[in-house]
Amino acid sequence: QVRLEESGGGLVQAGGSLRLSCAASGRPLSAYTMAWFRQVPGTEREFVAAHSLIDDRTFYADSVKGRFTISTDNAKNTVYLQMNSLKPEDTAVYYCAMKNPGGYYSARHDYRYWGQGTQVTVSS
Repeated sequence: QVRLEESGGGLVQAGGSLRLSCAASGRPLSAYTMAWFRQVPGTEREFVAAHSLIDDRTFYADSVKGRFTISTDNAKNTVYLQMNSLKPEDTAVYYCAMKNPGGYYSARHDYRYWGQGTQVTVSS
């Protein structure tokens, strides 16, 4: 059984940085696509970034491009989201997700496995 567990969220001032981690168990990450989504209460969960490990391609939402970086450590079976130059509008619960390779990397319904989420709050 696959389990994804996020950590690293917290409170940070605008302009600051955080690094989120997602530790996976039950499957090796190397054959999957890993992604981060985020959600503000009352809104839909939105795509943030994805890493297709089978061909080592990364994808980002326009709103985070140039500020966030997704990476994966296969030895630790962990995916990271480095978030720099944080803005108040980045405040959300951030979720880690896993899916089979191929398809639309930003389509949340394609992701089969999800973590419980970690809160990120950016103060102005």
